[in-house]
Amino acid sequence: MNEAEQRLTQVRAYATQCIKEEAEATLNLINQLDENFDKAVSLMFHCTGKVIVTGVGKSGNIGAKIAATLSSTGTPAFFVNPLDVYHGDLGVMTKDDVVLALSNSGQTDELLRFIPMVLHMNIPIIGMSANPNSLLAKYSTAHLKVWVEKEACPLNLAPTSSTTAALVMGDALAIALMRVRNFKPQDFAQFHPGGELGKRLLTTAQDVMRSDELPIIPKDMHLGEAIIHVSNGKLGLGVSVENNKVIGLITDGDIRRAMEKWQAKFFDQTVEDIMTRTPKMVLPNTKITEIQSIMHKYKIHTVLVCDKERKLLGVVDHYSCML
Repeated sequence: MNEAEQRLTQVRAYATQCIKEEAEATLNLINQLDENFDKAVSLMFHCTGKVIVTGVGKSGNIGAKIAATLSSTGTPAFFVNPLDVYHGDLGVMTKDDVVLALSNSGQTDELLRFIPMVLHMNIPIIGMSANPNSLLAKYSTAHLKVWVEKEACPLNLAPTSSTTAALVMGDALAIALMRVRNFKPQDFAQFHPGGELGKRLLTTAQDVMRSDELPIIPKDMHLGEAIIHVSNGKLGLGVSVENNKVIGLITDGDIRRAMEKWQAKFFDQTVEDIMTRTPKMVLPNTKITEIQSIMHKYKIHTVLVCDKERKLLGVVDHYSCML
């Protein structure tokens, strides 16, 4: 076996070491948090314009992701490559904005040439670098120190631990802002209407409920006949309605338990004898996420959709929520 093949047998160990080193670098960020972090969050929270994130190379890649995270969590932000500023992109900036500038060294030439333009417009700068004595730190309104002892790269050259740390610091800013804004799941859905989570958070009972051919049964119907209605309804339940109002619910589970209890006398019993008189009901505008919580809490598989007068409008089952 040649040396390369021998090293192939160690790849899991290499990966483990990399993950451990990057995790350690991330945890070390906690000790680097100071009043500058507080100031940075305050600047972004009170910003009436946009947060403009910028950086070059790998820092730029991380900056683009941070901008996307900020935008999706309630802080308007977008990424600008400092090289593009010289070709017209400066026009997107206003005095109401805040700039978040990333550079591991804090001395990146292309980024530093962008700084005077920002200062001229009196736009606050939040710098993020490993060097608190860098020019970026010097001209920043608030400087976030993101220092790592070494890169996970065995040559200590490729940006690995440093970029992970920068990404985590960006997430820390976004999460802190979410907490300050008291950002809710419904707010998240507004920013992600096309995503799976957005659809779940915005979808309501009336969007997924079954409203046709509902198994409605009178309370005085004998259980032998009620079984047929429950089976034909294919929902595993029957709803008892009186004077256009829901007064009870029976499920196939109720029917099985009644058979075990009454045995030969089962067919003498009526729906009223076994129905639940206070079934779980929701309004048609109830969010699916809330319905799922109700199902989970009460260990049920269906809820009735009714108006405020208890008029039956439809049924939502567990499968509908999954869709």
